[in-house]
Amino acid sequence: MTIPQHAFSTLSLAIACVLLAACGCDQGPSDKGATSQPAATRTVNVAAAADLRYALDEVIAEFARAQPAIRVTPVYGSSGNFYSQLSSKAPFDVYLSADIDYPRKLIEAGLASRETLFEYAVGQIAVWTPNDSPVDIAARGIESLTHPSVKKIAIANPQHAPYGRAAEAAMKKLGVYDRVKDQLVLGENVAQAAQFVESGAAEAGVVALSLAVTPAMKDKGRHWVVPADAYPPLRQGGVILSWAKDADAAGQFRAFVTGTGGAAILRRHGFAPPAQ
Repeated sequence: MTIPQHAFSTLSLAIACVLLAACGCDQGPSDKGATSQPAATRTVNVAAAADLRYALDEVIAEFARAQPAIRVTPVYGSSGNFYSQLSSKAPFDVYLSADIDYPRKLIEAGLASRETLFEYAVGQIAVWTPNDSPVDIAARGIESLTHPSVKKIAIANPQHAPYGRAAEAAMKKLGVYDRVKDQLVLGENVAQAAQFVESGAAEAGVVALSLAVTPAMKDKGRHWVVPADAYPPLRQGGVILSWAKDADAAGQFRAFVTGTGGAAILRRHGFAPPAQ
């Protein structure tokens, strides 16, 4: 079972356009008098992988304290869907993908400069079950997915979501895929897959560790981290698009994400550092 891809792709692009319009309306000095911080007069619009939803919000808040004149506006969604939109020059300045291959493809297509490519983290996946589940996830690990109480298992759609591909690969490598494949419920992205299992629409899920450790999910369930050697590395990378309206501001944001402050926040949210 899956939700139509085109509906979410159109919605993400529409939201991005609305955000850009809002940004344009707020530029320039405020007419409400002096404030303790200068108003943001420069904008960076970010197409961000869904697994970054909580971590990136924190990164942006810290960046705003360091650079109050630059406002960063994120839109979260499937990396593959964003890749398709950016191939048609969707109105974003920075792309943060859950798979570094998507930014590389944009470079190959002449839509970004190779010098702006960067790797910012390595993602991890986890099996998650709610607190009221009878499954002993710590003891069963990946076999939790085969428990009789588990009727539906949420993962991101492998066709365009890197975390979905990782979940599928791990289930195959660890020998449970053939037993559970008919129970899979596909989310448009990993955040929606997490929402499915958190809401009770599925009894278990294979989701991003960065989502499993958020207060919302951590307090509602238990997780088991899937061994990293069970799936291809989720090397997450980004790029500044060639049509970025303020390349300098985008570059400053990129530097913060990959710098000490951004890296520390990403680690706290369950991301491993990029391979050296």
